[in-house]
Amino acid sequence: MKNNFIKLIASGLYSGYSPIVPGTTGTVPAWLIAFFFIGDNPLVLFVTFVATSFVSVWSATLAEDIYGHDSKKIVMDEWAGMFLTLMFVPFSLTNYLIAFVAFRVFDVLKIPPASQAERLPKGWGVTMDDVVAGLQACFCTHLIIFLMGRF
Repeated sequence: MKNNFIKLIASGLYSGYSPIVPGTTGTVPAWLIAFFFIGDNPLVLFVTFVATSFVSVWSATLAEDIYGHDSKKIVMDEWAGMFLTLMFVPFSLTNYLIAFVAFRVFDVLKIPPASQAERLPKGWGVTMDDVVAGLQACFCTHLIIFLMGRF
């Protein structure tokens, strides 16, 4: 029973079980939650990011005993990174799609210091590389939106 609960949470409601691009598939529920339920509320988004980050560290630490180190099935860290990416992004479908793509790119590329954060122990490493990627993607998203408004 306990293992099933850990799997449910760490895999992002089983979205990490996708056989095709589980990181991207696992990010989709977080994006949907942000777009349809949180909307244009940065305080709720921030609280959701912080809570999801703690849940990710906890669940990823326990899920590593089930799946192995940083398994592709563990995607709660993607949720934390996606929520951070969306911080202060002006609410629109276009902007949120830009943020989604930016997060996936930065998560895959693991540009330093994301690659260094990945070396942290257990759930911290699993989560913190996505938090750093989320911060990088957030900056990139804001830059793209700014440049789109200029040209």
